[in-house]
Amino acid sequence: MSDLNTPTLSPIDELQQPEAVLAQPRGFCAGVDRAIEIVERALERHGAPVYVRHEIVHNDHVVRDLRGKGAVFVDELTDVPEGATLVFSAHGVSRAVRNEAGGRDLRVFDATCPLVTKVHVEVAKLRREGREVIMIGHAGHPEVEGTMGQADDGIHLVETVDDVEQLHPAQVDHLAYVTQTTLSVDDCRAVIDALKRRFPLISEPKKQDICYATQNRQDAVKFMAPQCDLVLVIGSPTSSNSNRLREVAQKMGKEARLIGSADELDPSWLEGKRRIGVTAGASAPEVLVQALLERLASLGVTHVRQLEGIVEHVQFPLPKGLGSA
Repeated sequence: MSDLNTPTLSPIDELQQPEAVLAQPRGFCAGVDRAIEIVERALERHGAPVYVRHEIVHNDHVVRDLRGKGAVFVDELTDVPEGATLVFSAHGVSRAVRNEAGGRDLRVFDATCPLVTKVHVEVAKLRREGREVIMIGHAGHPEVEGTMGQADDGIHLVETVDDVEQLHPAQVDHLAYVTQTTLSVDDCRAVIDALKRRFPLISEPKKQDICYATQNRQDAVKFMAPQCDLVLVIGSPTSSNSNRLREVAQKMGKEARLIGSADELDPSWLEGKRRIGVTAGASAPEVLVQALLERLASLGVTHVRQLEGIVEHVQFPLPKGLGSA
């Protein structure tokens, strides 16, 4: 993104009528596009039902749409019958889950985001080298469970600076860290700094684990939020990256709301507001953004403009067996 410190909009108090501004980029990333396409192609080629372990991505609209096409979402592999088609979600799975599926009569397609897979590979490599691994992430998140499950032992989870202070690894001079891909860049930096202060010899990834899409969407909110008096983030409550977008705006002193759809917009939020910023998490489709703009227009916010920002061109290949015929 160009100079994030240079405002491109007129001051809010000069606006003659309320307006909405759209963050760029927003919404689907390449990993989410790929995951959804994997389920859709599996349905086309092998027929319904296609079983998906956990939500393919954290968005209620996407899950409902795929369920309507014949996807069945399950929490345990025991819910998948023999001979069925199974898709691993974009968040990734542990080695134990992968091994269990491999020991069954199942047709398996892996929709794990390639950037998450990169972290999995790094964890396995670090453990082979004898390093203990510190993972920075949110307990209970499917991506964290999958990454932690790449090692049988020697991996520790921290979420905050306080967690770092409570950490007691067996070998303080042979450590490395990895991160969940959808964290707040700023919050993650604080935890990384705490790790480096406490364990000066800790090894870091050659390239940061927080994905390009998470970084870009957070940067877009940092650019947009100071120029708005309300920021609306479209995303499901379970979506880590969507929650982080809301937090980024709030930490900049702006009122910010996370909503799953236009139906959740409370008209009272717009009272006294002149410029409303709109963005969407990486698992939220653009159709939800457009529906929100229509809802805003019905409430008097008829002027819309899109801000400048990064245009993403990343694409990830589909798994073997689902590519172009």
